[in-house]
Amino acid sequence: MGWPLAGYRLASHALPLVAPALLRRRLARGKEDPARWREKLGEATLPRPEGRLVWLHAVGLGEVLALRGLIGALAAAAPDLSFLVTSSARSSAQALAGQLPPRTVHQFLPLDAPHYLARFLGHWRPALSVWAEQDLWPGAVAAADAAGVPLALVNARMNAAAYARRARARGLYADLLSRFRLVAAQEDQTASHLAALGARDVRVTGSLKAAAPPLAADLAALAAAQRMVQGRRPWLLASSHPEDEAVALAAQAQLHAEDPAHLLILAPRDPARGGQIATILPVARRAGPMGGAAVWVVDTVGEMGLWYRLCPVTLIGGTFGPIEGHNPWEPAALGSAILHGPRVANFAADFGVLDGAGAALPVTPGTLAAALRADHRAMAARAIALSQAAQGSLVPLAHDLLELMA
Repeated sequence: MGWPLAGYRLASHALPLVAPALLRRRLARGKEDPARWREKLGEATLPRPEGRLVWLHAVGLGEVLALRGLIGALAAAAPDLSFLVTSSARSSAQALAGQLPPRTVHQFLPLDAPHYLARFLGHWRPALSVWAEQDLWPGAVAAADAAGVPLALVNARMNAAAYARRARARGLYADLLSRFRLVAAQEDQTASHLAALGARDVRVTGSLKAAAPPLAADLAALAAAQRMVQGRRPWLLASSHPEDEAVALAAQAQLHAEDPAHLLILAPRDPARGGQIATILPVARRAGPMGGAAVWVVDTVGEMGLWYRLCPVTLIGGTFGPIEGHNPWEPAALGSAILHGPRVANFAADFGVLDGAGAALPVTPGTLAAALRADHRAMAARAIALSQAAQGSLVPLAHDLLELMA
C-alpha cells in the first residue's frame, strides 16, 4: 500500500468521531432515510441471503438503475447467486425500490471508515465486488481487497477533465486501480485514461445503460394515468432542467394554441423542483387533478417507467444546457421516440449511435414544435431494436465476472 492510500486510511479512523452527528443533521433536513440511516455506519437492516452474494456499487441514479441488466446476465449464468446493490443518495434508493431484480436487495454504502467497512463486510461477506462508478471510495476498495474479495470496475467513463483531476493524485489512483482484477470502460478514451492512471488490462465493453432492461411501472398507476390523458396528445420532457423547460414550454405554448389536446408531461430531474415550477407557472401536479391543464408536472420518484409508456415522444432533459444530456436508453427500451437538444457531451457515444441509426432526432428550439407534430413510430421501433440488441451484449462480461469468483 502506497503512502497516499495509507495516509487516507489513517485519517479515516477519525471519521466515527463526527459521522453520527453529521448524519443526524442530514436526517433532520430530509436527506437521509429515517429507517435506514444507520446503514451508513455499517449496520445492516436486512439479513444476508444464503449462498454466494455479489456486491455491486454505483452512486448516480442512472448508474444504479443500469446495474439491473448486469444483475440479470449474472443471474442467468449463475442461478444460485444473490445480489446486494449499494448507493449513497436517498433518491437512488427510492428510485430503485420498485425496480429491484429477483434475489436483489439494496443497502446504503457505509461511510469510508475502517470500523464501518469491517462491520459491513463482516455481515455481507461478498464473493465479488463490482464497482460501476468513476468515484472510488479508497477505504472501501482497500478493505474489500484486504478481505480477499475480488474487485471489478465496469461501466467506467472518464473524460479529459475528469482524468486531469485524477492525474494530480496519480499515486492514490494507481494504488486503487491496481487492485481491480477486471476493468471495463465504456469507450476508448476512458480506457486510455484508466490505463494511464495505473489500471491493468483495460477492456472496452460499452455502456451498461444501453443494456439495461425496461424500467418497470405500476400497472394500476399506469391505467389511472391513461384514463387521465384520454383524448389528450401527451409528450414527455424527461429529467428536465430550467434550460430544457424554457424550450419545451415555448413549443408547448405553440402546440396548445393550435390544439388544446396537446399535453406536456414535465418530469424534473430533481423532483423537489416540482413545487417551485408550480409557483411560477399554471400547471397541474402529479398529486392533484389534471383537468384541462396544458402542462402536468410529475414530480415523483421511481415512476419514469410509467411516463415513458404513456408518452409516444420524449424530449431528453439536460440537452439544452450545461448538464450535457441524460440517459436516452430508458425511453428507447419502452418505445418512446427520442428527441434531444444539441448538448449531449455526457452521452455523446450513445446519441451518436441512436442518431446514426435514425433512432433519435436532434432538435433546436426552432424545430421542436414541428418535430412534435411528426409521426416517429418508425424511429421508436429502431430505438427498441438497438436497446434489445444491447441487452444481449452483457453475456461475455457476466461470464468474465463470474470467473473472478472461481
